[in-house]
Amino acid sequence: MALVVEAAGGILYRWRNDFPGWMKFSDHGTPPEGTAAHAVLDELEVCVVHRPRYDDWTWPKGKLDVNETRRHAAVREIGEETGLHVRLGAYIGDIEYPLALEGQHERNGNDDDKDDGRNDGKAPKSAKLKGVDTKHCFYWMATPLDDAAGERLYDAFGPVHLADRAEIDNVVWLPVFRARHVLTHPLDRHILDQFVDRVEEGATAAVTVLLVRHAKAEARKTWTGTDADRPITPRGAAAAYALSRELACYAPSRLVSSPWRRCRQTLQPLSWQCGMPIESAEPLTEDAYAADPDAAWRCFLGNIDDALDTRRPTAISMHRPVIGGIFAHLRTLCATKTLAKRLVAKTPYMTTGTAMMLSVVRTPDGPKIIDIQKVRPIVY
Repeated sequence: MALVVEAAGGILYRWRNDFPGWMKFSDHGTPPEGTAAHAVLDELEVCVVHRPRYDDWTWPKGKLDVNETRRHAAVREIGEETGLHVRLGAYIGDIEYPLALEGQHERNGNDDDKDDGRNDGKAPKSAKLKGVDTKHCFYWMATPLDDAAGERLYDAFGPVHLADRAEIDNVVWLPVFRARHVLTHPLDRHILDQFVDRVEEGATAAVTVLLVRHAKAEARKTWTGTDADRPITPRGAAAAYALSRELACYAPSRLVSSPWRRCRQTLQPLSWQCGMPIESAEPLTEDAYAADPDAAWRCFLGNIDDALDTRRPTAISMHRPVIGGIFAHLRTLCATKTLAKRLVAKTPYMTTGTAMMLSVVRTPDGPKIIDIQKVRPIVY
């Protein structure tokens, strides 16, 4: 049986001169309405690294550790190879090539794989390279965090150790179109093309909203207290702890929850580790939703608007019935029908102790979702 080595990384980007040229004319460094895509690209720099072992220029990336998800590996590897704390954004794409060609300048492979890297539980497809040992690498957009934000995430995410100079001996920031000429491998340029597509969709102006389904709770039929006070189980607590590692990849700076115990407990590991309070949203309880579903949607939409206004990535914890109603509204905000299908239309909508990452942009017609990622922790 052929070996598939999974790896993850990303295109780390920043605004030239620390902020885009339109900062003085608009809020939060987002381009004014009608700004041409090439003007946005002209304001960006991307980070490429040099590997002395192969004498190549490539994106920061590396192999998954044991019991590590792709997104966690992406953040860890980018941090190790660049020395920067980072936050993931929209998913870019994936490439696959024979392991025997690792580092070779003529490296090529299967870049048509349709596995999008969003489901950490499924093995990647390898149809075109069947029978050959391959490397399959998944890429995200990523932005640097300041040291203070990185320190806040330390307990949730875990340590990141700087790569040895024998592995990475140079890290440079380049304009997007210059990077195309510096990158050694054709497949890396393919990932750059997909990054450019994301930028043209407006991904640099997007903000992350994490919709969390609470972890496994004690069964209703055996619980003798009120439903509002029903707690998560020990296994649910393990899932909540593991989920904090995944949510930390997106560096949320605001936590919101139904005030019921099981929802708050799901965000508590991240809250404790990062020193962030959990805000209560009463309309997101099961009882409140049953009484007024529209109020629950207005509450959730208000949190999306707040995230867009403040540029604060936000995690929101809620219940299965509420998620079904919220999904129905969110599907109408999706940029494509394919994205809308990721928001399942039948119960249970999401597995307990998991999240959906929504990458949201503001448009003249209101918020629009341009990317959705399933966030599933590994509990072991």
